[in-house]
Parts: sequence; structure tokens; C-alpha cells
Amino acid sequence: MKIGLVFPQTEYGGDPIAVRDYAQTAEALGYSHLLAYDHVLGANPDRPGGFTGPYTYLTSFLEPFVLFAYMAAFTRSLEFCTAILILPQRQTALVAKQAATLDRLCQGRLRLGVGLGWNPIEYDALGKDFHTRGRRFEEQVELLRRLWTEPLVKYQGRWERVDDAGLNPLPVQQPIPLWFGGSAPRVIDRTARLADGWIAPGREPAAAKPLIERLCEALAAAGRAKSAFGIEVRMLYAEPDPSRWRSTIDAWQKLGVTHLSLNTMGCGLERPGDHLRAVRHFAEALGLTPGGGRPPAPGRVG
Repeated sequence: MKIGLVFPQTEYGGDPIAVRDYAQTAEALGYSHLLAYDHVLGANPDRPGGFTGPYTYLTSFLEPFVLFAYMAAFTRSLEFCTAILILPQRQTALVAKQAATLDRLCQGRLRLGVGLGWNPIEYDALGKDFHTRGRRFEEQVELLRRLWTEPLVKYQGRWERVDDAGLNPLPVQQPIPLWFGGSAPRVIDRTARLADGWIAPGREPAAAKPLIERLCEALAAAGRAKSAFGIEVRMLYAEPDPSRWRSTIDAWQKLGVTHLSLNTMGCGLERPGDHLRAVRHFAEALGLTPGGGRPPAPGRVG
């Protein structure tokens, strides 16, 4: 299992030195990857018609492609994962170009986690239809993979069109791994058919087990092997108890989880240094080593 971190951007701000230190500390401690959330705009909860959601205009978000390109310059082995980039509110060819450029600059250290999102206000501001996002998503995935692997592309879909054009340079990874987020039954089925991995919602292992079982059934129905498919989960730092961490990680591992990211947001950590101390505590308690990952226990494949 690969152990990574959720970059705590809602509590970190935009200090470039603090962002650099976080990425370099994560790599030095042996974390394998950094995961970042995505929102372009935050809404005003007092706007006409109201607004409800976990984030508002007061919540800090750094744009993930720019964030990871900056971090890539200060790291050598750390992988980067968007979780999730809200794909249907963006132009597909532009996402393909941004991801290909980032993958080049970080030398193949990118996993592109994508999903549908939940905020219609953001969609409206970006000129995209919130209500057709699921149907457009599958076309976008097909086109992304073609743009990442073919020098010239001719594509005509219902929503997407490329008339004999292509990216240059192509990414290092051809194609870049695409992981899907979401937990609705339709999303699970789509993930099993089209994705390279699944970014699970933040749940305890017992609560996630039925979803993982559903995913395994859908993979089998699609003729795909679970062994070639990745699953990413998140663990909240709220209870800094190493014995609980180990038992929870063991439970995730038994469910076939391949990637786990520690999330320190929402845990009462007020300053960047507090987050760094938390991720250092977690790494030391688990015995992480540079190269990313948890050393295997006796008799167990780590």
C-alpha cells in the first residue's frame, strides 16, 4: 500500500515557502504522493437563493495544475494526484494540454483524479451545463486518452470535437492514469468500465466495504481484473493514536486498497507548522521510509 497526504490547502493559504516546505517534507519523510482537492470558485452563502456546501468564497483553494507544477520543481519522486478535478466544467482539450505539460515537467509523476462535482454555481460561471455533466464526462475521458497518445486526433462526439489536431509535447505517460471519484451506483459502474482506479469517499473501512464489493462486481462484469485496478482512500488525523492508525490501515489493506492519504484538515491544526508536525508524527509512527510506503509487517506484503 502506498501512503500519501492530502495537501491541507483550505488551512494552508498561499505562502510559497510554506507550500515548498510541505512538499519537500512529505518526500523526505517517505510519503509516496500528494493529493489535492479542486474548486475554481467559492460561492457566497448569503447570495440570493442561498447556498449550502462544505466550502464558500472564504475557503482557500490553490489551482491543482499550478500547485503541482510548482511542487514538482522542488521534488524528485513525489507523485501528484488531483482528487478530484471537476472535469465537465472544463474544456477537455485544455485539460489534456495542462495535464500533459505537468506530466512532462514532473517526469510522469501525475495521476489525474476526475469527477463530476456538486456545485452548479461553479459550472454556470465557467460556462458549462451542470445537468449534462455525467453524459459529457464519458466523451471527455475518451478524448483525453486519445489526445495523450496520438499526435493527431480526429474526434466528433455529441459535445466534443477535434478536427485533425494534437498536443505537442505528448505526456511522459501515454496515457496519463485516470482515476474516478464518486460513490453513486452509476458512478461505480462507470469507474469499473473506464477508470484506472477509484478515489473512494472518506469513510471507515466497514462503511466502505459494500462499495468496494460493488466495485469488484462491476469490474468482473466489465472483464477487468481487480489486481490491475487501484483504490485510494483517506484517513483523518483527528485521533492521533498510532495503534488505531495501524488497525485501520490493516483493515483497508484487507479490502484491497492500494493507496491511502492522511488528511490533516479539520483537525484543529491552525498553522502550517502544526500540519508538518502531524504528518511527521504519522510517518514516524508507521515507520515510513523514503521511497514512499509502509514497510511490510512479518508475513505480509506491504
